[in-house]
Amino acid sequence: MVVLKMAFRNILRQKRRTVFTALSIIGGFTLAVIFIGWADGSYNGIIDRFTRTRLGHIQIHEKTYLARPSLYKTVADVPRVGAVLDGTKAVESWAPRVYSAGLAGDGDKSAGVQIIGLDPEREVRTTHFERTIVRGRFFSGVAAREAVLGRVLAEILQAKLGDEIVLLSQGADGSIAEDQFVLVGVASSGDEMTDRTAYYLPLVTAQDYLVLDAKVHEIAVVVARLGRVQSVARAVTARLDDPSLAVEPWQVFARSFYNAMKADKAGMWVMLLVIVIIVAVGVLNTVLMSVLERRREYGLLKAIGTRPGRIVRLIVLEVLLLSFVSMAAGAVLGLGANSFLARHGIRFSSGLTYGGMVFDTMNSEINARSFLIPAVTVIAAALLVGFFPALKAARTDPARTMRMH
Repeated sequence: MVVLKMAFRNILRQKRRTVFTALSIIGGFTLAVIFIGWADGSYNGIIDRFTRTRLGHIQIHEKTYLARPSLYKTVADVPRVGAVLDGTKAVESWAPRVYSAGLAGDGDKSAGVQIIGLDPEREVRTTHFERTIVRGRFFSGVAAREAVLGRVLAEILQAKLGDEIVLLSQGADGSIAEDQFVLVGVASSGDEMTDRTAYYLPLVTAQDYLVLDAKVHEIAVVVARLGRVQSVARAVTARLDDPSLAVEPWQVFARSFYNAMKADKAGMWVMLLVIVIIVAVGVLNTVLMSVLERRREYGLLKAIGTRPGRIVRLIVLEVLLLSFVSMAAGAVLGLGANSFLARHGIRFSSGLTYGGMVFDTMNSEINARSFLIPAVTVIAAALLVGFFPALKAARTDPARTMRMH
């Protein structure tokens, strides 16, 4: 208790210097909270939108499909997989899909395409695919003889709504698949490469066309919270207990996107390094000046029998008290700023393109991590720079110090 009172007294001895040091810690801590919260919110928003509206958070395939996609590598028992997914907590929705390659033509125009079979009802529920339709409409049913083209593909073929688009491919039985489907809509996914090749068909229509019976190539799964993707993937794998199937989170099937996000998030640590330097310089200046000004006092304490360890504890406690008070003020400011940015975000006039998608607003996120990391960083920096001046004070030679001062 006596040491605590002395620490408070020493902090308030030079009020102006203490205030400036506290302001530097408050500023650094607040900036760190805002930056980490905004970075987490922005990255999680990008990831969630990219996966939720296009790929799904989790995908289920035949175990070797991702390594070497093939028309013949399918998920056969879709009802059983669907029952497992429906019975798994945190699974919000799921959608089966069929993929193949083909050649599309309209009049004298033709182009290579990727055939994508979608279940209209489930796809709308899972990825809100209907929001990508920029002209026309989505399918009227799972077996409708209708097609939706990617925006760029429709331009290449010069196709108009109502045109019958010829499609040529190969069926799973080895036969030539040839048919034509009425163009009812044009979709824009935000990714030009996808929109250049995408030829969407209703799921049952695609299965009949490709002679796949009721088989699919992929089941896309969306979970309620991004943070539960890994645990849900493990739970589904355990419940399916099928070695022929692979249940993989987005970090696996969208690895290039995942790696890009990790590389961008690494920039956060550069910001933290800057904050550490700001805090360290401020604290070091305060502690060093305090030690130099109070050398006679430390000499006197040593002369009356005070142990060196107690002097070290006194100075370290001063640093911690100043840091904790400053962090409390910084936490209040950071929480207010993050709350505002979580509601309103930062809007970009021209939009930001990431993963083929355009984002015009980045929102912050309020989480424990955005406060914990700066807190640990500030305390570590303060203790590191405060320990050496404290050690110097503890080694003060009483006789020599008393003569000099």
